[in-house]
Amino acid sequence: MPLQSPIYSQALSVYYLSEQAVTVEFGNEISDVLLHRISSFNERLQQNPFPGLQTTVPAYTTLSVFYDALTVLQATHMPGRSCFEKVQHYLLNLGEKNLSQTSSETPPINIPVCYGDDFGPDIADLASQHNLTTQQVINLHTQAIYTVYMIGFVPGFAYMGGLNEQLATPRKATPRQTIPFGSVGIADKQTGIYPLDTPGGWQIIGRTPLKLFDATRSQPSLLKAGNLVNFKSISPQEFDMYSA
Repeated sequence: MPLQSPIYSQALSVYYLSEQAVTVEFGNEISDVLLHRISSFNERLQQNPFPGLQTTVPAYTTLSVFYDALTVLQATHMPGRSCFEKVQHYLLNLGEKNLSQTSSETPPINIPVCYGDDFGPDIADLASQHNLTTQQVINLHTQAIYTVYMIGFVPGFAYMGGLNEQLATPRKATPRQTIPFGSVGIADKQTGIYPLDTPGGWQIIGRTPLKLFDATRSQPSLLKAGNLVNFKSISPQEFDMYSA
């Protein structure tokens, strides 16, 4: 099926992604303002779902919307002939009223982290690359307030912006085969937390005892797009107390 031309509503455009998905584009520059618009739109969609809506996936500048095609086609009250036309029309008419409401009104989520040694095997090399001491790296990492831009890679993995420029570091040339869950890493200008044991190439500077993802919880992912986060340095003994 050929791609269909996007229809624009103010700053929104909706693109065909597959027979059961579309992508809503809000802009092309990563910013907190765009993040808040995406989060607000996603919240409004969850509160006002169309028939067949299955799930949504926010990213830096877009929101992908997945649905059951048969249910959408059977929704006669939704204008349009195809699934794409029906969903596109619905999303564009959802509007942007009150999309300026931000999640920054809620306080940051505090994440305890034990830095260095076996918890953060890359912190010494990272500090050396930037002519910093390990303690200065910890201070810079814990002083910032981070914004969760998107969840991806694996369930619960939060990509966070707001890293101090002095800590920006490329990914490792050779990824590790296994990164322990809870590991806190840096890649370029982002920081993130591995929620599961997975391969990975981020620079690992510490580890949190918190579970970032638990399928048994009502909200499996601890973090979601739009959340604010800050990190608190803890000792190995405190790490064990959290884990007990």
